[in-house]
Amino acid sequence: MPFFRSAHSPRSFERKADGFAAYLRIEPSPDDVAWLAGAATKGDDDHAAWELRYARRALGVLVAQRDALDDRTGSAVARAVSGGFATDPAIDPKMIDVAVAQFNARLSAYRDILQTRAGVPMGMRLGQMLLAFAGGPIGKDPQSVQQAGEILAGYLSEASAALQSAFGAPTLPDDVPPSALTR
Repeated sequence: MPFFRSAHSPRSFERKADGFAAYLRIEPSPDDVAWLAGAATKGDDDHAAWELRYARRALGVLVAQRDALDDRTGSAVARAVSGGFATDPAIDPKMIDVAVAQFNARLSAYRDILQTRAGVPMGMRLGQMLLAFAGGPIGKDPQSVQQAGEILAGYLSEASAALQSAFGAPTLPDDVPPSALTR
């Protein structure tokens, strides 16, 4: 069974986590950066890009923790994402600690939003948080909140698909409902 062992080896698992983390480091779309710069950062494209980078990475870690087939996945992805800050060419080596602290603040805030089930719809809460971190008005323009929420909802959906691509999708026999797993 050498093939089975190699496919499930710790090294293979870490490579999958690294690959997923690399996906989370893709640059935000120029259109999204331009929109966020206009809506919240007073034209500061760099700040807008960083808020979107942080959001994609944080939401990706949270998706890995929430949706993974293996309990180790969330931790492995978090390690890979955190380790990526040290080698990110967009981060000045003297600013790595600041970038990590800013990322952790966003990770915590987005985690709270995803765990809250009542009140304002999740997309709106995500949008409000993105605008707040970007320095923009939160409640004055509902269309901006909605647009920001749609961008982040897209990040969640894309991260879920990328996670399944990297680690596999859950499968059940046709005669077993998902609710049977909780019994």
